[in-house]
Amino acid sequence: MSTKTDTTDEPGATADQDGDLGTAGSQLSTAPKEDVSLPSLGPVGWVRWFWRQLTSMRVALLLLFLLSIGAIPGSLIPQTSIDPVKVDAFKAKHETLGEVYDKLGMFHVYSSVWFSAIYLLLFISLIGCIVPRAWQFIGQLRGRPPAAPRRLTRLPAYTTWYTEAAPEEVLAAAERMLKKRRFRVRRVDTAVASEKGYLREAGNLLFHVALIVMLVAFAVGGLWKSEGGKLITEGDGFSNSLTQYDDFSSGPFFDTDTMAPFGFTMDSFDATYERTGPQKGTPRTFRANITYFTGADGTEHKKSIEVNTPLDIAGNKVYLLSHGYAPVVTVKDGRGKVVYHGAVPFLPQDPKNFTSSGVVKVPGAQTKDGARNQLGFQALFVPTFGGKNSGSMFSQFPAPDFPVLSVNAWHGDLGLDSGLPQNVYQLDTKRLKQYMDAGGDIFKKMLLPKDRAAQMLGHAGAKLTPQEIDAESTMNLPGGQGSITFEGIKTWASFKITHQPGNGLALTGAVCALLGLAGSLFIQRRRVWIRAERSGANGEHGEHGEHGANGVTVVEMAGLGRSESARVAEELAALAAALTPSAPLAAAPSPDEPDDAEEPDESDDPDDPDDSTPSAEDPTEPTDSADPADPSEGARA
Repeated sequence: MSTKTDTTDEPGATADQDGDLGTAGSQLSTAPKEDVSLPSLGPVGWVRWFWRQLTSMRVALLLLFLLSIGAIPGSLIPQTSIDPVKVDAFKAKHETLGEVYDKLGMFHVYSSVWFSAIYLLLFISLIGCIVPRAWQFIGQLRGRPPAAPRRLTRLPAYTTWYTEAAPEEVLAAAERMLKKRRFRVRRVDTAVASEKGYLREAGNLLFHVALIVMLVAFAVGGLWKSEGGKLITEGDGFSNSLTQYDDFSSGPFFDTDTMAPFGFTMDSFDATYERTGPQKGTPRTFRANITYFTGADGTEHKKSIEVNTPLDIAGNKVYLLSHGYAPVVTVKDGRGKVVYHGAVPFLPQDPKNFTSSGVVKVPGAQTKDGARNQLGFQALFVPTFGGKNSGSMFSQFPAPDFPVLSVNAWHGDLGLDSGLPQNVYQLDTKRLKQYMDAGGDIFKKMLLPKDRAAQMLGHAGAKLTPQEIDAESTMNLPGGQGSITFEGIKTWASFKITHQPGNGLALTGAVCALLGLAGSLFIQRRRVWIRAERSGANGEHGEHGEHGANGVTVVEMAGLGRSESARVAEELAALAAALTPSAPLAAAPSPDEPDDAEEPDESDDPDDPDDSTPSAEDPTEPTDSADPADPSEGARA
């Protein structure tokens, strides 16, 4: 049997207020009930709050930090805009990770949505920070130094002395001295107020403006940029037109009709390597010797391009990226007709010693009877072969000391008429048959270039071997269906041609940012006050009244910096020393009248609030300026 009741033991307590346990549950906690109601901001209030948060310096620094962190993947992960081949290789090697990176935009970091969002928010934040501060700084420039505080002794840097010079003479000399030292000076009653160090805030503003300039420069460079790659073999050339590029990318606002007319030809390529010691094989010289021209009828000029030393042509920079070897081959078909002759660029598989692979495609070959018989050759090239007995087809040295071309052949349909794009460095063997020898093995052969002895003499330290002398330079296909001859070697070089219109603007912003940062770090905003007053009839003058003597002037100097620094005291000492010739030190007066000794000084009155704990009217920080020109700062720097 169960009983249920909604009544409570204490008046005023209900189950709704205290939960399902009623007053019993309320006794489990001694915490007081809090009923805090916050006012509703409303749409306008929320917008104002968000804007204030976005334009705060804290958020600007956070966004700048996020931007620098976000740029790290762009230097660690292959980028499509720089090397799409490496991107494809990365995706093939890391299928799962590559798919994740692709969805996150890691292969095009600088044009991704998240990077652009950080970029734009930082841009808006900097503008929102700078505009109000710039107006405030302009107001400070138009203002005047605030009047001297009532008690200069409370400032961090302070000094005083007595002089027989008149107060007017002291103040006039102080004005001249401060103006000579480029202080902004203002005379108020018996004191001279001065201020210096405005370049600190100017440097701070310059730094932030420079950041905006750099952001604008990067945006301009990204929207109007263009870059493309071109592989050129010795003796071949390039002209700056869209069809000449192997790969090309540009910003959304780039107009291909505005491409500058220029071109160049690669005359030769120089490459040297270390031949002895622990650094054997290390590159020493990579240099492409070119002849370039600008305009349709431009004069030709000779120039060399090296790694990290680009050539500037008509506002475009030509960079040398890489190089390799291009074996020169001649292919004849079954009729004995030359159907292909030229240099074929091979891609390095070993970047150290340049073991390279490549293909030769001959779509116009025919058999003896005139039937269509397209030929394809897969080859491996080593610039320095270890010999037939070395047991390896890998290069031993990057220079072409002992070049060998290992070739196998295919025939049939290359698939070039299918309309589908093909990689020029790969052979599609779906419709091809491989040549076999009489024993049923793959038909292949190692070839040496013609006139090998003359080539060997061109390389210091190279030696002819018996295996090389017996080798051939031509491979004849089975059944008399053609041949391929290894004629010689050329060098190819890969160039990157870029047009970046915002580089000059970015450099200007970077230089201005450094100058502004230096100014904000090494320049200090400070104020100096100099007060000169004659002692009263009874020798009374504030805190110095106990000395009392007619004809003596009390000089007080005080300095205040925006931040605590020993330089303020040092500068104040230098100013005091500079003013001393115009206000020479006099002996401190001593009281000589009984009345003066018996009359109590106001500064010693225990009931005087000025001598007690600082009140709101006379705070420890000297803010009681009588000048309305700058009431917000008072004596603060």
